[in-house]
Amino acid sequence: MVLNQTLNIRKLYMPVQPTVSKSAEQVLYTEFLPDELLQNHILCYWELKTCQPLNAPFTYQVVADGCIDIYFDLTDPRENFVMGFCKNYTEFPLENEFHYVGVRFLPAMFPVLFKVNASELSNRWEYLNVVLPETASFISQEFYNEMTSEQIKTVFDQYFNQILSQSVTEPDPRLLNAVSIILENFGVLHVESDLDVGVSVRQLRRLFEFYIGSSAKTFSQVVRFQNILRAKPSQQSLRENKLVFDAGYYDQAHFIKEFKNFYGVTPSRAFGR
Repeated sequence: MVLNQTLNIRKLYMPVQPTVSKSAEQVLYTEFLPDELLQNHILCYWELKTCQPLNAPFTYQVVADGCIDIYFDLTDPRENFVMGFCKNYTEFPLENEFHYVGVRFLPAMFPVLFKVNASELSNRWEYLNVVLPETASFISQEFYNEMTSEQIKTVFDQYFNQILSQSVTEPDPRLLNAVSIILENFGVLHVESDLDVGVSVRQLRRLFEFYIGSSAKTFSQVVRFQNILRAKPSQQSLRENKLVFDAGYYDQAHFIKEFKNFYGVTPSRAFGR
């Protein structure tokens, strides 16, 4: 039963990160799937790298997606990090040459695998050796510059399959039920009345804080935002405001404010590229 619920989360929720702006033609962002056995827990592995040295430092913008990531620069894997659930967009100032590699965990799955309270990582990054010293040490020893994507995937797959085989913690089915309800409704629901999963409001809040890293309301807002990103609305539909009301926003001003908080720019600018 738990396995099926976990699987449903992946089927219902595939958050995206925008491709790198066309103005940065020498920067490449790619995602690739983990081993099939890991796909209930890990959304993807990813790479962000320069194809050649840039003329100036680069700022990479990450939008809110409800996930937790482990990441590091392949040119110096001794420094590795974890980024928690973020309720707004995040900007990372990078050098003019880099090769970042990361693991993006499906919502709730990082605490399941590592028994870490997600709320302790919310809205910030942390050195991985502070949170998971063994994983940090593994990365620093097993990864090196010039690795191919296939080599990166193989090392990650072997490591996380071992972690999964040793893990005895199962996701709380009540939490997964609540998350599934949110995803099935594309984040458009009344949290107080629609998440009747057999626990009190206080208990549900604790479950979301531990497994997701934020409240059910904030997670729902991120899900709603991500569904808009995947829809890729046209400039005309944005002007007509149909999307605004279909997604449960009260008015256009509310929609623009929330979108900009999660993305960093207005909807017209994000979809006008």
